Amino acid sequence: MTATTAAPAPTALPMARAINAGLRAAMRRDDRVLLMGEDIGPLGGVFRVTDGLQKEFGRDRVVDTPLAESGIIGTAIGLAMAGYRPVCEIQFDGFVFPGFDQITTQLAKLSYRTQGRVQVPVVVRIPYGGGIRSIEHHSESPEALFAHTAGLRVVTPATSADAFTMVQQAIASPDPVIFLEPKARYWERGEVDVEAPVDLGEAAVTTGLHTARVVRPGRDATLAGYGPTVKTLLAAAQAAAAEGAELEVVDLRSVSPLDVDTVAASVRRTGRLVVAHEAPMFFGAGAELAARVTEECFYHLEAPVLRVGGFHTPYPASAFEEEYLPGLDRVLDAVDRTLAY
Repeated sequence: MTATTAAPAPTALPMARAINAGLRAAMRRDDRVLLMGEDIGPLGGVFRVTDGLQKEFGRDRVVDTPLAESGIIGTAIGLAMAGYRPVCEIQFDGFVFPGFDQITTQLAKLSYRTQGRVQVPVVVRIPYGGGIRSIEHHSESPEALFAHTAGLRVVTPATSADAFTMVQQAIASPDPVIFLEPKARYWERGEVDVEAPVDLGEAAVTTGLHTARVVRPGRDATLAGYGPTVKTLLAAAQAAAAEGAELEVVDLRSVSPLDVDTVAASVRRTGRLVVAHEAPMFFGAGAELAARVTEECFYHLEAPVLRVGGFHTPYPASAFEEEYLPGLDRVLDAVDRTLAY
């Protein structure tokens, strides 16, 4: 009789630890991968996402940088042009703007300007979103600014399993990727199989990374969101089920490119769509999805596409963030309105 070894069971990891495991796997796989950012070495970053990585890989591959986001991004662009795969950490979403010029005028355009002769496979990791009762410039959601910039890929995981996989696929992408990490979900646990091989083939990093996923089936309406709002949408679907409504929940996973096909297929089944995100609703990613779905599903829609998002104001003081963020009550109100048509 031949003894067999059982496959290791998935481990319950917080999202921050899942990203850490994904970074470690990418660095072990490819010595061109290096990390750059403020306080990411011995401290392990503000959120401890890079904890232990400098000890394992050394100071040449986990680089503590000066407090200068423009310098971080500019240096990463040069390293990428020299054949490296830099992963930059921005401490908080609101601190990315000193590096915004480098990201939007250089990083996003170099490959296009050189007709693909120069590739800049840089990943910019940005903790984003609210819900942690932080101070000004620490709870913003700037994804629409990057999604509007051609040449950038913009993705955001909602679960630990996706965080582990998606960060590795982002690093393997030939194009620059803005990797948005929902900081309010950093310490929520989810099952991750850190021993499972991650598909890093061309299709996985150019298409699979940007494919939306139905995370709860339903028939009465579709709820679509990404990053931190997916948990809220699942809670709304659970609450609606107690009232007899079956809501389908779609995790977009990618803001740019946007997987309209998966959402449209869901809307053709349900006839209704509510889109939610923490960023201001005005000119937000939900507006693009609403327009595209309306074009493709006009004759299937039983109600207008509704959006739920932050208000068109600067992010408020922490004492008021619960009123600003699209919580359970505001999502359920939109569900009630769409089902009333």
